[in-house]
Amino acid sequence: MSLRIFYHPYYSSLTLPERHRFPLAKYQAIYQHLAALGYPLAEAHAASREQIARVHDADHVEAALTGQLEREAIRRLGFPWSPMLIERTLRSVGATVAASRHALEQGCGLQISGGYHHAHRDFGSGFCLFNDLVIAARACLDEGRCEQVLIVDLDVHQGDGSAALCTGSRDIITLSLHGEHNFPHHKPASHLDFALPSGMEDDTYLETLSQALNLALRLYRPDLILYQAGVDVHQADELGYLSLSDAGVRQRDAMVFDCAISNGLPIAAVPGGGYRRDWRQLLPLHLSLFEEAKKRYG
Repeated sequence: MSLRIFYHPYYSSLTLPERHRFPLAKYQAIYQHLAALGYPLAEAHAASREQIARVHDADHVEAALTGQLEREAIRRLGFPWSPMLIERTLRSVGATVAASRHALEQGCGLQISGGYHHAHRDFGSGFCLFNDLVIAARACLDEGRCEQVLIVDLDVHQGDGSAALCTGSRDIITLSLHGEHNFPHHKPASHLDFALPSGMEDDTYLETLSQALNLALRLYRPDLILYQAGVDVHQADELGYLSLSDAGVRQRDAMVFDCAISNGLPIAAVPGGGYRRDWRQLLPLHLSLFEEAKKRYG
């Protein structure tokens, strides 16, 4: 088994309005930290239009790629449209695809951005234009690399886009643990949803996660796990309503990796959400994902 982490300089190159909520600078900081420590980093090809169109509505894809999104669609997305937004998105989606392929070949693949789980078939939402998790799952299935994919979404916000895109699917299974009072207001049904009360702390959360993973692997037979490791479950997150500690976030990541290993399953992971005005406070939380992966996969 060997670990590989995918990245592109465009991740932190987007120009956003002053005081925008999205902590764009964290990606470059994560990259610099991992590079300084000799982590195995690589760039991936951009996702193709064909890969995206396997999951998203063709008119939506065309409008997004050519800058023809309507004003309401841009407002719902939360980012102003620009050519760099598209290039960054395609690079990030491509990195999730590459991480998934690497996981199937070598056990574990990660990327430094990604986790666009609010992207629906025909619209973007919550800073998510195209759903990289579902696109990567579909690409690996189409290429005959696997037969069933389990998306484990542990962001504090339910992956409504992933749930809606995979409604009725038998080859892409969605599992979500999320704050019951967090965005989005309307939460389409995942295959398995665990809506958690505000203020939930480490012990109860980790016990719930253990039960959820065990249930998912009893009900389904995936041969790939895609893990969304949002750190907005942390007690100090400015948009989340759960109360995990630093240690709880690390234990969560370790539990998911150990579950994959004990069941002989390859795993690809993306860092997902995390929101602080001082984005530097997010770095130790996000880095736990990469550190726990390196302990196990080298």
